[in-house]
Amino acid sequence: MTLRRTFAVGLLATAAALNPGQPSGATGTGDLPFGSATTVGIHNTYDPAAFPFLAQSLDTGTGMIELDVWTDTITTEWKVSHSNPLGNSNNCTAATSASQLYSGGTNKNLENCFDDIRVWLGAHPGAGPLVVKLELKGGFAANRGMGPAQLDSLIAAHLGNTVFRPADLLAKPGGGSYSTLDEAARAGNWPSRAALAGRVLIDVIPGTVEEGNPFDTLHTDVEYGGYLRNLAAAGKVGQAQVFPAVHGAASGDPRTGYTDAGIRPWFVVFDGDASAYVGGIDTSWYDSRHYLLVMTDAQNVAPAISATDPTANEARARATQLAAAHASIVSSDWRHLPEVQALVLPRG
Repeated sequence: MTLRRTFAVGLLATAAALNPGQPSGATGTGDLPFGSATTVGIHNTYDPAAFPFLAQSLDTGTGMIELDVWTDTITTEWKVSHSNPLGNSNNCTAATSASQLYSGGTNKNLENCFDDIRVWLGAHPGAGPLVVKLELKGGFAANRGMGPAQLDSLIAAHLGNTVFRPADLLAKPGGGSYSTLDEAARAGNWPSRAALAGRVLIDVIPGTVEEGNPFDTLHTDVEYGGYLRNLAAAGKVGQAQVFPAVHGAASGDPRTGYTDAGIRPWFVVFDGDASAYVGGIDTSWYDSRHYLLVMTDAQNVAPAISATDPTANEARARATQLAAAHASIVSSDWRHLPEVQALVLPRG
């Protein structure tokens, strides 16, 4: 048996012991609204150095995976890698059945990573909900056929009805619809975790290359936020598959930084550095409004712990600390701690 296969079998055995395929209610947290729970996520989950196969990250029971995405306008393909805008470097296999999740070639396009997620969820119908965080490294390229609409079409084609869409949050249980995502979130319209078993919520942030590009004047969050607002105005919000996220920790309401005030109510996901959030920002503001708050680099909150291999007790204590600080997702590179990745804690 190869080392890679040995790793896969070992991780699967650990995951089976944790039984992530059980309904959320089996952990005692299934009745929690999605916006009232804290889970743990894995940064740069697509990296082959983290997991030989993407499915192995899902086997940990994690609440979030992250994919770095590039718009390759030469081939009009969505590439998944850390630093190569024209090629793939990832652990996705393009599985069409559960038996293919841990074998075969990797380094596939974004849609194939979605295929792996869909197939894995099909084999674990009680797992989740799972947040899939997309970092659009260089931003959209809508003028070259790789904009928000094309991303939505790709997601819909490969993840289908597993996606919890903005329209789903807008829908009132008794009929009718809230007018904006802000209104829906503040009304506490998130379904329970048990109701979202087997489903994914996709959010997107601007990428590091895009944010450092002085010639890019339309960042991912603004572009998708405007697109989402316009879809809603046209009565087509059901086409949207993604929740845009405000990127960067800031005091007060970070959405006031958007010049176009009309897009502000379409942001209910916020993403930033954990140390900044716990360094004086009133994070109860997010929790009381039922907004989702992703705290990244959890390991760097003082006193810092290992970015990849803290003890289980250290990682669990940090996750508990940030849950009390109103995080929705505690993000790190704790790849080898399924007992921590599978945690679901009450938020706040």
